[in-house]
Amino acid sequence: MSRLVRASAALMLVGAFAVPLPSASAAVRPAAPDFTLTILHANDPESQLLSASGQDDFGGAARFTTLLDRLREAEGDGAEAGADEARERGVVTVNSGDMYLPGPEFAASQEDGAPSYDAIAANHARYDAISMGNHEFDFGPDVYADFVDQLTGDTTVVAANVDVSAEPALAAQEAAGRIAPSTVVEVSGERVGIVGALYPPLATVTSPRGVVVEDLVVPVQAEVDRLTGEGVDKIIMISHLQNIAYEERVARELTGVDAIVAGGGHEVMAGPDDVLVPGDEVTAHPETGEPLAYPLVATAPDGAEVPIVTAGSNYKYVGRLVVNFDGGDLVSVSERSGPVRVSGAGGDAVSPHPGVEAEVTGPVSDHVAQLAETEVALSEVDLDGVQNPGVRTRETNLGNLVADGLLDTGRRNAGEYGVPEPQIGIQNGGGIRNASVLPAGPLSALDTYSVAPFANQVAVVPDLPRSQVKELLEQGVAAAPAASGGFMQVAGVNFAYDPARTAQAVDDAGTVTTPGERVRNVVLHDGTVLVRGGEVVDGDPVTVVTNDFSARGGDMYPFRDAPFTVVGATYQVALERLLTDTLEGRVTAQAYPEGGSGRIVVGEEATVPDGGGTPTEPPVGPTAGPTDPAEPTDPPSAGPTAPGGGGGPGDDKPGRPDGANGALPTTGSALFGLVAAAVVAVCAGGAALYLSRRRTGAGAASAGPES
Repeated sequence: MSRLVRASAALMLVGAFAVPLPSASAAVRPAAPDFTLTILHANDPESQLLSASGQDDFGGAARFTTLLDRLREAEGDGAEAGADEARERGVVTVNSGDMYLPGPEFAASQEDGAPSYDAIAANHARYDAISMGNHEFDFGPDVYADFVDQLTGDTTVVAANVDVSAEPALAAQEAAGRIAPSTVVEVSGERVGIVGALYPPLATVTSPRGVVVEDLVVPVQAEVDRLTGEGVDKIIMISHLQNIAYEERVARELTGVDAIVAGGGHEVMAGPDDVLVPGDEVTAHPETGEPLAYPLVATAPDGAEVPIVTAGSNYKYVGRLVVNFDGGDLVSVSERSGPVRVSGAGGDAVSPHPGVEAEVTGPVSDHVAQLAETEVALSEVDLDGVQNPGVRTRETNLGNLVADGLLDTGRRNAGEYGVPEPQIGIQNGGGIRNASVLPAGPLSALDTYSVAPFANQVAVVPDLPRSQVKELLEQGVAAAPAASGGFMQVAGVNFAYDPARTAQAVDDAGTVTTPGERVRNVVLHDGTVLVRGGEVVDGDPVTVVTNDFSARGGDMYPFRDAPFTVVGATYQVALERLLTDTLEGRVTAQAYPEGGSGRIVVGEEATVPDGGGTPTEPPVGPTAGPTDPAEPTDPPSAGPTAPGGGGGPGDDKPGRPDGANGALPTTGSALFGLVAAAVVAVCAGGAALYLSRRRTGAGAASAGPES
């Protein structure tokens, strides 16, 4: 089944059919629902305030708000209610986090005297609750506290497993009641609890400073139990766990949660009749490979079936989960549940919300237009920033350009900051965010923000042992051939690796628990060999330049608290300076050929450097060859065991939460398909299928296959 319950009579026209429950001697008709709750939900808007990336007719905060208001009104009065739904009904509206993302649109909020345009958009959406996300901490806790301070109305930021007491600005918001483990919303006389949860290894993907994120099952369960003890019998969890498979595992460990709204994974869930934004496809389940139907279903320890939903990202969809209750028991999900796309064209087009247009779209558009009009370079070649296949799987020319920017600024500023000139530049692929090909022609300041949107600083890490440099390179290719934000783009070095060999694994502290055997040959651009035949060659230490997110161990890079020095520029500034100054406004096809210049190859021998060794003269390697790590047909099962990040700070959605402080076991592949059959009641030539859902387990529905 692609839905938790196919409650429509049109689903089964098969006459009477009854399934006995294992705890009962005879089949029992489920009670008719006495309350229908619609959960309107979104996640990961990520400052995409104007429109979906490259799609002016879809997304955008103004159209999103109009659609959200329209759905809230229709759901409240039951205008589209199905026959399986109750007369008494209510609506809650939630967002599962990543409310903003550093970049050109967010930069408008950083102008002197400017408000948080993302907070203004959230205020117009009138969310009952918002989960914390990882990107909220990209500029540190104080910027996030300012965002929370600008939220109005009754919106509460919920996070049951987060301690903000060490950050004064956030602690003040908690004291004011704007941040809490949960909130309770009263709708049509019913009390609905909303509990929040955040990705436990947060510090590996962003910069939370003194914010502590706990192992989540225990604190979330404690909050659910507290609400239940106070008589709240309808409970939703909104969480930002980076991958819906994580939420699925959590659902199997929690009791008393009726539904989960996931965030961080950007997954698109839909049924066959749901209309998607052009170019979008239903996401494959990260473990089973099956398309993610809406909703995904997990079985809680008490046998209850828990629907899990998410709604893409970037203001492209409003999720609509319609659930039916008998008292405190969820008994079915309406057939009409699913994503509703945010469109400005076609039969489902909506007009932009005038308030959001005036207060958000206008000033943000003006700011972005200024950036777009500022030309920084002319490129002779298309620059590849696609994620998969692309910067998260292999060398690309845009990846080389960004890594060269780090090396250029590291060398340029080394003397001023008293550090050695770096020999190697490392840029995590997850920090390259344009997710597209920049066509040959003019490059604007706006393009550099799109490529390098984060607040990451250029950081020089001096005098690393060669063995540790090999470990860094091993971590960069540990997930190959799978896409990973931790895949490494490099400057000043060429290397060869074999993805069929053992992948390196590290723990949260960056300690190597399984030595990697993939990196076979490493050569600096001055000809110095660091690794030959997979073995480290003795010699002098090496100075590396990267971004401070990676230097702190982001993406599980094993820097292991090595001291580093920030050298006065973000990686966006480094890229822009490389383009305007060092490259003198010209990106040549010779220096940055399509497909890369052979810095990273699959095999035993690295491409021979040309001896240039500077960002303006990158090594020119073969234009053809095995540069794509996706070639092996049987990738090894070994890989990183901890849930690495992948952005910069970013969101390479880790599929396995194993190792996240030991929070959850590896339970193997989830199964889609049939959940427990309940009783089919016959009426007027059709059947309505209801799934019995008992929180207490007394007289519960039969246990079906684990989802």
